[in-house]
Amino acid sequence: MSEQKVSGNATTEQQESNLKEQTTAADENLTVNANAVNEKTEKTARKKTVEEKLYSDDNTEVTAYKCPNCGGDAVFDAKEQKMHCLYCGSLFEIENNEKVTEKNLDELLSTAKVWDETEVYQCQSCGAKEILDKQEVASVCPFCGTRNIVKTEELPGLKPQGVVPFKVDKDKASHISINWAKRKYYAPRDFKKSANPENLHGVYNPVFTFDLETKSTYNGRLGKNYTTVSYINGKPITQVHTRYFNVSGTQNVNFDDYIVQASSNMNTTDIKAISPFPTNDAPAYRTEYLRGYSASTYNKDGAQCWNECKDLIKTDIERQILRKYDYDIKSYLNVKTAILKQKYKYILVPVYVGHYKYKGKLYNFFINGSTGKITGKTPISAWKVFFTVLISLAIVAGIVVLSILFGD
Repeated sequence: MSEQKVSGNATTEQQESNLKEQTTAADENLTVNANAVNEKTEKTARKKTVEEKLYSDDNTEVTAYKCPNCGGDAVFDAKEQKMHCLYCGSLFEIENNEKVTEKNLDELLSTAKVWDETEVYQCQSCGAKEILDKQEVASVCPFCGTRNIVKTEELPGLKPQGVVPFKVDKDKASHISINWAKRKYYAPRDFKKSANPENLHGVYNPVFTFDLETKSTYNGRLGKNYTTVSYINGKPITQVHTRYFNVSGTQNVNFDDYIVQASSNMNTTDIKAISPFPTNDAPAYRTEYLRGYSASTYNKDGAQCWNECKDLIKTDIERQILRKYDYDIKSYLNVKTAILKQKYKYILVPVYVGHYKYKGKLYNFFINGSTGKITGKTPISAWKVFFTVLISLAIVAGIVVLSILFGD
């Protein structure tokens, strides 16, 4: 009996010792986890602190997209320009009478706002990034069509000042793309017969627009060609000469809402091809407009877009100067431009992104979600190109033969 009692006491002491060790281990784990959480929180806080130096907004409101009649989810209806309940079909207005106004360029960083009611998703296949409302989940990449989409931890970035709402609905956009594909002359016949757009998505594309007043002075040397005909052995010989002349003067050019693409998901050529967008009439940004759509993130900040804008307007100003003269050759043209006034807006513009699949290859197209203007690529029939070149060569050969006969 005495031995059993000692054994029982030993067991009790062993249990207490094990319990003490488990408690200590649990405390240590709790401490480690707490430290990890604190470290992560501090890291996030440090990241946000850096971001908030550029983009600070403590008053951003998260809008609930619920139908006031039944409480169901509602999306923005492009055709009706209202919110549309997916359950009871009710339509209700978006209360937004505020228009976007331009801001001084030097305020681009100091007054920017964090877009913290949204989240960033990235396609692991093509790398495209898009922004969705926190109530939505990305499932398909609008640019390459894959479902390999993951949520990232990065901040969405600069909050838009305004948004150009979609006016073309998805059905109409689909019809536009089909008619466009069928009109492509060099596309293969079987492609045009079975043209059916895939993965058609409405995406808000980020752009910076700039209002500028410029004054330029210039000087240069241009040339105008002229021909002379002389006869050698009775045969006419035509020679081309150039008469050069100097030019100089001033050129004043004002740019209104000059668009610069801010996302690499679309290139500048494509966004220019489907422009213009009614950015002057854009309402102030409200999250309701994004309900049912997604938005691309920008990967060129305001400063980068501003530098790109200056390069682009330089080309446009030179083009306007040269339009004043009748010339064939530009020897040189020096232009010095002073920008007297510069304002900006950061706006989302509506774009439908889709693609056609033909023989295992994807061909993207883009549609202006406000006007329906479309651009993109389609497959090309090698036979049609071959016959076009053949006919062109035949025409050139015919002209040469006629010239020889006429010369004789």
